Amino acid sequence: MIYLDNAATTLRKPPQVIDAVVRAMTDMGNAARGAHSGALEAMRTVYNARVKLAKLFGCPRPDHVVFTANATEALNIAISGILRPGDHVITTSCEHNSVLRPLYRMEAERGVELSFVPADAQGRVDYEDFERLMCPNTRAIVCTHASNLTGNILDITRIGEIAHRHGALLIADASQTAGAIPIDMEAMLISVLCFTGHKGLMGPQGVGGLCIRPGVEIAPWKVGGSGIHSYDKQQPAEYPTRLEAGTLNGHGIAGLSAALDFINEVGLDAIEKKEHMLMDRFFQAVSAMEGVTVYGDFTQARRSAIVSLNIRDYDSAAISDELSETYGIATRPGAHCAPRMHQALGTMDQGAVRFSFSWFNTEEDVDAAIQAVQELTVE
Repeated sequence: MIYLDNAATTLRKPPQVIDAVVRAMTDMGNAARGAHSGALEAMRTVYNARVKLAKLFGCPRPDHVVFTANATEALNIAISGILRPGDHVITTSCEHNSVLRPLYRMEAERGVELSFVPADAQGRVDYEDFERLMCPNTRAIVCTHASNLTGNILDITRIGEIAHRHGALLIADASQTAGAIPIDMEAMLISVLCFTGHKGLMGPQGVGGLCIRPGVEIAPWKVGGSGIHSYDKQQPAEYPTRLEAGTLNGHGIAGLSAALDFINEVGLDAIEKKEHMLMDRFFQAVSAMEGVTVYGDFTQARRSAIVSLNIRDYDSAAISDELSETYGIATRPGAHCAPRMHQALGTMDQGAVRFSFSWFNTEEDVDAAIQAVQELTVE
């Protein structure tokens, strides 16, 4: 199989990730639940992963790196733990449902007011809209770093500056950029960075997290066992324990830690350069084909390695099935959990076929996909 669905999850992992998970399953106990060798090994593994993530993302304090099951859980924790009744939030039409649904819940349950920065037919936003939508009660801007449908990058630094100028927080969804695009929380003025480990970070599924700028207070989304302060009725107040009730996915964190070592060894710049090259090779070919419509702004110097397209008026699911069954190429069709973006692109009925590239793809993979799309345009 030629795997071009890396925006959903990376299938090809560094070998050391697999080794680390297997080793953890034989050697690792439960972090913060004992003083024996297995528990201590788990604690060291978890701590070292926090340090690596803090360095990668420019988070000033490793103890402000909180582990979750995925970016969706991280976003739920951040959104529900920060927003209060009467708050106003600005978000965009570029968002995944992992941002939209928690915000809609806050709107329904807490009376939080939502404003949307619209996207145009190429998935672009007007940054002046963020300024125009600011209100005295604007508590936060919540937005993606890159669209999972178009691959367009949002200028997080500019958005962070707007939020900072108005005394608002910036909660950023880095699901499509963590491990693939440089991120510096301090330079970008990001208050809370939410990420998942199984996409660009090339780790196992079931582990993600959030990085929290010092001074940002997030109320616990869940409470329970913490391994410390067991006689207290309340969840411990300090990070990261405040937001990590229950047993962590230590095996997944061990795999993620190994993946971070791989990324640091290869170099984030090298990863971004290769993925961009593969994406551009594919885009240049398919965008010139008659009957193919490509979505997104490909004039951006930096973007996520995603190309979404349609072939004439064919249903996107039918095209994706044909790519899989006939050509052995894995893609993602449909709505991509991004309803407002499809509305902006005019693809709500047809959906789109998403090709997404990773470090482990090759030029031969891309050329095979180009040939397949070319053949499907003449059927």
